Amino acid sequence: MLMGSHHKVEDACEMYARAANMFKMVKNWTAAGNAFCQGARLHMQLQNKLDSATSFVDAGNAYKKADPQEAINCINAAIDIYTDMGRFTIAAKHHITIAEVYESELVDIEKAIAHYEQAADYYKGEESNSSANKCLLKVGHYSAQLEQYPKAIEIYEQVATNTMDNPLLKYNAKEYFFKASLCHFIVDELNAKLAIEKYEEMFPAFADSRECKLLKKLLDAHEEQNCEAFTEAVKEFDSISRLDQWLTTMLLRIKKTIQGDAGDLK
Repeated sequence: MLMGSHHKVEDACEMYARAANMFKMVKNWTAAGNAFCQGARLHMQLQNKLDSATSFVDAGNAYKKADPQEAINCINAAIDIYTDMGRFTIAAKHHITIAEVYESELVDIEKAIAHYEQAADYYKGEESNSSANKCLLKVGHYSAQLEQYPKAIEIYEQVATNTMDNPLLKYNAKEYFFKASLCHFIVDELNAKLAIEKYEEMFPAFADSRECKLLKKLLDAHEEQNCEAFTEAVKEFDSISRLDQWLTTMLLRIKKTIQGDAGDLK
């Protein structure tokens, strides 16, 4: 590129950035996104890869408020640049941003899972294990919701094993073993029994936990096909540790496998 035209493109980049920020001030998000995008493409012409990626991210953040799909396209463009430069940690962060758009704006959980998995892969490659675990827990959470239990079990077991030897995180391991056990229970009662025994051996603190005691009561109630005992055990647990939406959903799915179940936890 000739020096004169190089300067012209640089000037144009600056003008697009100024225009984008003015559009942001008046909350015209589509126009702001568009201006940032134009700037990003011009930065690419100048081989300013980092500036181009930053402009694509700015475009994505503006579009998020008006056009979620366009936001994803822009952030993906930034990710391509970052991975090409070997900047995997920042690429992972932007995969999470895309996953969150799929979660909340576009409600496409399968695609959210795929981006959380990609982020986890990049974090693992960079030895950022706690960030990888956070992404994997999202994958486990949604996989179980979508009834992909073997995948959810594998993830919860993996994260529990990763955390149980860490003095700061081992308290959380029992929660992940609990969630893996519930997924096993939905699929098959005997599998759940065997899994719980295995988890108790691996992590003795799990055996003493309220979660493990609840599981054993639920297994007994299920074996006896006793809906009342099942509900009573859940209520008792809930009175001390509130059950969130995910746990409630999983427990209802288990309860539905008891004959004559009314389909609630009351």
